[in-house]
Amino acid sequence: MQSMTPAKKILFINPPVATPSEPPAGIARLAGSLREHGRACGVLDLNLPCLLAQFEHEIEADDRWSKRANKDRQRNITQLRVPELYRSFDRYQRVVSDLGRVLNLAGRKSGCKITLANYEDPTKTPLRSADLLASAEQFETNHFHARFSPLLEEALVTHQPEYVGLSFSYLSQALTGFAVAGFIRHHFPEIKIVAGGGLITTWMSNPAWTNPFQGLFDLCLAGYGEDQLLELFGSESRSGLGRLSYNDFSLADYLTPGVVLPYAASYGCYWQKCQFCPDFAEGSCYEAIPAKKVIIEIDQLIQTHKPVLVHLLDNAISPALLRHLADYRLGMPWYGFARFEKDLEDFDYCIALRRSGCVMLKLGLESGSARVLEQLDKGIDLEGASRILNNLQRAGIGAYVYLLFGTPAETESEALLTLEFVRTHWQAITFLNLAIFNMPVCSPEAADLDNRFSDGDLSLYCDFVHPRGWGRKAVRGFLQKRFRKDPLVQNIERRSPGVFGSNHAPFFLSMTT
Repeated sequence: MQSMTPAKKILFINPPVATPSEPPAGIARLAGSLREHGRACGVLDLNLPCLLAQFEHEIEADDRWSKRANKDRQRNITQLRVPELYRSFDRYQRVVSDLGRVLNLAGRKSGCKITLANYEDPTKTPLRSADLLASAEQFETNHFHARFSPLLEEALVTHQPEYVGLSFSYLSQALTGFAVAGFIRHHFPEIKIVAGGGLITTWMSNPAWTNPFQGLFDLCLAGYGEDQLLELFGSESRSGLGRLSYNDFSLADYLTPGVVLPYAASYGCYWQKCQFCPDFAEGSCYEAIPAKKVIIEIDQLIQTHKPVLVHLLDNAISPALLRHLADYRLGMPWYGFARFEKDLEDFDYCIALRRSGCVMLKLGLESGSARVLEQLDKGIDLEGASRILNNLQRAGIGAYVYLLFGTPAETESEALLTLEFVRTHWQAITFLNLAIFNMPVCSPEAADLDNRFSDGDLSLYCDFVHPRGWGRKAVRGFLQKRFRKDPLVQNIERRSPGVFGSNHAPFFLSMTT
């Protein structure tokens, strides 16, 4: 492969649809890394303007709810950017519900379904390569074409890039992202297209991957991409995880009450043992920025952009980084994913985290059964988890707890143990995320179970026959008729921010440091 000269440029693009609560950190890090090495690049977040465009004009409506949602649409957008809204959960729910209604009406015009976090086309699925290629070929039929085409054309003319880097973090971005690629291929055939991001990485991790997109993408990159792009640009320096650059984003336009800055201190997961975890199945490596450097970089971002919240994106914040954060007060609220580590069983340590600015920790408990946790290699002791949840509650740190039902190790009786654990700790569990287990296509355990692949050649998961008879239908029935019917569980779920999930949850907690 021939190296590129420093004068050549790449334009990074974040396509719709992803939750518009913060700038996309993936392309922000790629841009920062290349600029550190003297390589010119541009950044374009198409997701935010494409979603906001849905609220620019009133949409024809007949029912009372739709008329109200139409009338209040711009005010509701403004309300999501005002801190006062998050002091009334009922008002917040109505605002988000009304915005969702407007998106629903907008989608009907083109026969698709749009939410603040998803995009679905009933004629195509992002799990079939043929449908994605059709989306690229028929780019003018994409619902967002009228909005992304002038923005994209302007950016391409302004930056004059030789390469475009399309970042696919979520399945919800695939159909429109491929339409964007089709637009570029049709109108700017001289530009080379590089595809990367978490979704591309997952697809390429499948042993059956044969790259059906060779005629559309010039290159597909798996992993975090910095080193591969630097090699493409002729750099001999190794980058690792580069510095983030947010100067290209309209930070005040995202749907949060102030600027939220996402920051990833690592790639992959330091635990690397959880059975059936996509990171484990994909064989992702773990690479972390030294904790002292993380503090310095976050400090610099805070000074530059004056955020109201820092979002740590790590799959799990390392114990070393948590200890540094506990010792160093950022002067800024922050939250992120953490494991049920021994350090958190120390109440004084939790107090130190709260003083450092920690307002919420996301915690993957998965199950209230010790046997299931052992089978999944979670490394979680339930007595320790209980102490941690109680410590966080006493320290004033919200706990956003993730539960996973229907794993091959679980039975209904063990799901009932999870229910009992939640009931016991309902006051300490601030928010809940409930999920039904999906078997990753590339999971080594998939070969040991009776399974079949479904949906399409790009399926992320495969069906399997549960070895204990605890299938998806039974799990779904349990969650609907038993788990969610419990009054204490309902108390927790009433606090759920809905479509924005953990991205908005910290704003309902105390933001004082």
